[in-house]
Amino acid sequence: MTPQLQQAIRLLQLSTLELQSEIQQTLEENPMLEQTEDSLENPAENAPDSQALENQALSDKDASERTAENEDPHIDMENRQEMPDELAVDSSWEDTYDITTATAPSSQQSSDSNNNFLENQSLEGDTLNEHMIWQLQNSQFSDVDHIIAIAIIDALNDDGYLTESVEDIYGGLKDELDIDLDEVEAVLHRIQRFDPVGIAARDLRECLLLQLEQFDSQTPGLADVKNIIEFHLDLLGAHDYARLQKKTRRDEQQLQKLITFIQALNPKPGAAISSNKAQYVVPDIFVRKINGQWSISLNPEAAPKVRINTVYEKHLKAAGRGNATSHLRNSLQEARWFLKSLQSRSDTLQRVGSAIVKRQRLFLDYGDEGMKPMVLRDIAEELEMHESTISRVTTNKYMHTPRGVYEFKFFFSSHVSTADGGECSATAIRSMVKKLIESENPKKPMSDNKISSLLVKEGINVARRTVAKYRESMLIPPSNERKRLA
Repeated sequence: MTPQLQQAIRLLQLSTLELQSEIQQTLEENPMLEQTEDSLENPAENAPDSQALENQALSDKDASERTAENEDPHIDMENRQEMPDELAVDSSWEDTYDITTATAPSSQQSSDSNNNFLENQSLEGDTLNEHMIWQLQNSQFSDVDHIIAIAIIDALNDDGYLTESVEDIYGGLKDELDIDLDEVEAVLHRIQRFDPVGIAARDLRECLLLQLEQFDSQTPGLADVKNIIEFHLDLLGAHDYARLQKKTRRDEQQLQKLITFIQALNPKPGAAISSNKAQYVVPDIFVRKINGQWSISLNPEAAPKVRINTVYEKHLKAAGRGNATSHLRNSLQEARWFLKSLQSRSDTLQRVGSAIVKRQRLFLDYGDEGMKPMVLRDIAEELEMHESTISRVTTNKYMHTPRGVYEFKFFFSSHVSTADGGECSATAIRSMVKKLIESENPKKPMSDNKISSLLVKEGINVARRTVAKYRESMLIPPSNERKRLA
């Protein structure tokens, strides 16, 4: 496999965001490439002369030495900052301007940092552990209690529950600290008052009861809700509403209000604090319906437009062959290969996108139930490509349609036979299962076997276990857990 083919394959499997980063890196490394800008009307006006071309061929070391010689020794480069007119959309103010170099006295900065700690808080990207430590550092704890609190925070899982008993935490600290079990319990109670509400609970019951403490004691129904959580949580989990009514001595309407109250609480408080930053998706292809026909077009903003630097190319031709220009000649050849690989990637994306849209017109017109069964081999045979190539193209590539943004892989699914000998895609069946469940009687939800029989009547031969598999893939609970009072 040639290096050029390896490069083409590597670019093909990159996502749009990864491709943008790759292009930017190549622009920085290859002097023969430049980014096309709409405002660049006359490149010759800004063309570098022969001396500039010669300087480009110098090593980074020589260039840096020459720059150091020309610098004015009286200018303090460390403290000199220039403020831009605008910030880039993906940057923060702190990235551009070092606040610590402001002229305010350091003592005043320290005071502001301590007094206005709420303004300095940033939860974006924080883990639960970091969020808890931040609160601990801004709370009054003795040195011993601080060590205990660290041990408790380290024992929290991602959902915010304490994974070790108080006795185990005490056992791990008693040899180093002169403490009693009650001190660990006292610190735990303080940690349980941290944000998010319900944190550091030992089980679901304690988690929900901690959250109830934030409500006013006069809140209607609060006493009944506490009673259910403390003594009848197992009945609520089993959806045994008949026995729950007897235990609480409340009618169906009153019990429904209490359950709604409980459902508003958060069973996983720690999950609200996540280290996962937002994942941005840039569509590679736009799908539009024009004059009754579906058409596709590549996203023109998906990647920076690059081209060969014509000025350098002209000077290189004039300079002729020689050792002095060998580096630039190699750069020119690599630039041409890179541009060819980019064009090949775009052409392949366009062809594969068109083939997918052609086969899935019914989905675009009618939604999930119109999805046709399709596998990689279908597109590979139609386009006379290898399945591995189709796999690369459909991974981390996105299509913007009137129904939303979908990854290419979304349009591929297995099939189930129908009564008339046809085929129905798994996506269409999942949509049917979801619609049947959404329309069921909440007091008497349908079993997987019942859903299977209804689909068979519609001519779709799907077994009960298949229905269960599709239901679970959509995170829909079984019938006994879907039961509601109304």
